[in-house]
Amino acid sequence: MKTIALKSLTILFLCSSVLTFAQEKFNADTDNSVVYWKGSKPTGDHNGTVKVKTGFFNISDKGISGEFDIDMTSIINLDLEAGSKYNTKLVNHLKSEDFFSVEKFPTATFKVTKSEVKGEKTLITGNLSIKGITHEISFLATVHQEAKKLHVKSDTFTIDRSKWEVKYKSTSFFADLGDKFIYDDIELSFDVVANQ
Repeated sequence: MKTIALKSLTILFLCSSVLTFAQEKFNADTDNSVVYWKGSKPTGDHNGTVKVKTGFFNISDKGISGEFDIDMTSIINLDLEAGSKYNTKLVNHLKSEDFFSVEKFPTATFKVTKSEVKGEKTLITGNLSIKGITHEISFLATVHQEAKKLHVKSDTFTIDRSKWEVKYKSTSFFADLGDKFIYDDIELSFDVVANQ
């Protein structure tokens, strides 16, 4: 009787383990994955993209998990003429120590810590690391899976750049800027395509 009970418990354990760990892994298609950004000041704004370097998502009965690296050296601007001196000056400034210190910190990372279905969208929470500093962020995203392809597209959300020590013309660090400041809020959105 004890033997039968032991076998039954073993089978149940194995079945539950399979269910718990069963998941589908999707690797980021870096040619078709990007992060959009937008920064603003009282007199206007700039926007552009940064490439996803590597990454993956796992889909299971517990939701979505995963992480990806963002190539900060790939920052580009989209609202100024490509190749113009103004475009080049802006991008180089964003890469400098005034902003993202790309030479010292060439990669930013985002790691999902939890997810929750909210109607037709998914609330994704995770840790965003920029310049070696990590803070938790959350955003709503549309998660679409079709055959061996996964598309995770976030709504636009904002982060406070001062939390990541991006200080240039920030009123969080400088009190005498008048109207020459740049807003701390940066708009971001992730658009990641991944394949099995």
